[in-house]
Amino acid sequence: MFAPYLDRWSLISDGEPIITHSSRLLPVLWQKRPAMLKVATDIDERYGALLMQWWDGDGAAHVYAHEGEAVLLERATGKRSLLAMAMDGEDDEASRILCRTAARLHAPRQKPIPDPIPLSRWFRDLEPAAGRYGGTLADCSAVANALLADPRDLAVLHGDIHHGNILDFEARGWLAIDPKRLHGERGFDFANIFANEELPVITDPARFRRQLTIVSAEARLEPKRLLQWIAAYSGLSAAWFLGDPKIEQAETALTVARIALAELQI
Repeated sequence: MFAPYLDRWSLISDGEPIITHSSRLLPVLWQKRPAMLKVATDIDERYGALLMQWWDGDGAAHVYAHEGEAVLLERATGKRSLLAMAMDGEDDEASRILCRTAARLHAPRQKPIPDPIPLSRWFRDLEPAAGRYGGTLADCSAVANALLADPRDLAVLHGDIHHGNILDFEARGWLAIDPKRLHGERGFDFANIFANEELPVITDPARFRRQLTIVSAEARLEPKRLLQWIAAYSGLSAAWFLGDPKIEQAETALTVARIALAELQI
């Protein structure tokens, strides 16, 4: 899988392959620079590379080369991790870094958008799941429908802003990888800060309320609107998990949704 691109782009292998559900990655050297060769096995990953090119290194990793399902990316070599920060007493600062990076990505560019997916299409799995399971999912679906019917502050979206997709690029700062190429209300991109299941404290209501204050201030979002997006996104996440099925992860997402919905009632 990697061999044709190693030859074509004059790359030198610089580590062990990394296999994910949607791509195959190999650390390499390109013109003596650390890079990451990524070969997508999922259509969304392929389209994400187009968005990475569109950002042109502003808020995201540079794209050095791109052909079909393969993309050669600038590689993060910094030692810092937002997930480690969030779990080691720097949760607030990690959230601020996520917000600042998202703001850079949302800034308008004077060039055509690479055929993005509208949020209405991204949410297409939520309503059927709400009809099947009811309860919290039905509440989340109603909130999502209201948001999608009245969009504000439209922007090109990353679609998967979380602690593992914003990496330390040392002198270049914190930069994004692995976008989903969406378009819609920018508030959507801040919801996932509250929904990263790798972070055990996401179901702690006290932590949730503290981060709500921090993220709404840093992102310049009305707290109520942010709560609505958190509920909508968490419902969508739960719907996806139930479809796999991954019951434990679905229940975590639903717990976050319930916290957001409860806050909306206060």
